[in-house]
Amino acid sequence: MTARALNRVIGRRLRAARSARSLSLTRLAALTGGSISVSRLSHYELGQRRLSIEAARTLATVLGDVSVAHLLCVDEDGAAGADPDEARLLAAFRATDAEGRRRLLAVAVSGADCGASGSGSD
Repeated sequence: MTARALNRVIGRRLRAARSARSLSLTRLAALTGGSISVSRLSHYELGQRRLSIEAARTLATVLGDVSVAHLLCVDEDGAAGADPDEARLLAAFRATDAEGRRRLLAVAVSGADCGASGSGSD
C-alpha cells in the first residue's frame, strides 16, 4: 500500500470513529483540549496528512473505544488472511458498545470451549 493510500485509510478510520460518536470536527478538536485543530483533523480525515502516534493516542483516548493500532492501521497484520466472516465479526465488535462487546466475547468464548466438533450450528 502506498503512503497516500495508507493516509486515506487512516483518514476513513478516523472519520468513521468520529461519526459513530456523532462528533463534529469542531467538537472533537475541543475534546483534545486544543492540541489538535479542526484544520489538522480535516487534513487527517482527507488523507492529506499522516496521523502521528501522539495524535492517534490523543484521539483514541478522546474517542474512547477505538485503539491507536486501529487508527494507524497497524492492526492490519492481525487481520490479514481473515475470512469474510472473521472480518464481519471484528467490524461488529468494533461498532458496538461495551455491553455488546461483553456479549460478543461471551458467545465467542462459549463457542471456542466447544472445540472443533461443536462448531456447527445445524
